[in-house]
Amino acid sequence: MSLLQNIGWRLGVLALVVAAFLTLMAIQELSDEPEIALVIGEPWEDMRQRSSARIDPAIPGQSWFNMANSHARLRFADPQYGFVTPLARFLTVSFTEEKVRSVRMSPQIEPLLLDDTLKVVLDLQDQWRKAGWTPIRIIEDPPFADTPELRARLRDVNKGGTSYWHAGTQYQVMLAVNRFKDYRHLTEERYLIKLSLAKPWTNP
Repeated sequence: MSLLQNIGWRLGVLALVVAAFLTLMAIQELSDEPEIALVIGEPWEDMRQRSSARIDPAIPGQSWFNMANSHARLRFADPQYGFVTPLARFLTVSFTEEKVRSVRMSPQIEPLLLDDTLKVVLDLQDQWRKAGWTPIRIIEDPPFADTPELRARLRDVNKGGTSYWHAGTQYQVMLAVNRFKDYRHLTEERYLIKLSLAKPWTNP
C-alpha cells in the first residue's frame, strides 16, 4: 500500500468514526428531550408511566385535559402508526374516564420562520407516509408541499393551510399552519403550527 493510499484509508476510517459519533450524539440528544409518550384510548396512568415529561393525573369520572408541565415532544407510541414531533411549548392531552382521548399541540417552542415551518410539517408528513397514514380530503385540503403556491397561501393571513390524515380506521390527525403576529419579531413573517390527534372524527 502506497503512502497516499494509506493516508486515504486512514482518513476514510476517521470520517466513519466521526459520523458514527455525531449520530450517537444526535440520538442521545433526542432521547434526553422530555416527552409525552401515549396511545389514544389507553389508560391515563400508562401514559404517565411511559412519559419522561410530567403531566398531572386524570380526574376520575371527568372529561377534561391536562398540559405537559414543561416543554415536551409528543411520541405517538402506536407500534404501527407511531411518529415523533419536535419539542413543543404547548401540548395538551384530554381524557375521558381516565383514558387518553385526544392531543392538541403546537410542535414548536416559538413561532417559526416559513422555511423552518415547512421543515417541521414536511417531516411529520414523511413520518406518517412511512408509517402507513394516508391523506384524506385531498381536494379541499391537500398535503403540504414546498411550492410557490403553498408559500403564497401561507403568507396570506386570511388563508393558511390544513391537511388531514387517517391511520386506517384507528386514528386521525389534523395539521394546520397560519401566519402569526409575534411581537418579539415584528419585522419577520412567523408561523404557528397546530396538530390535533384523536380517533377519526371525519369521513375520508
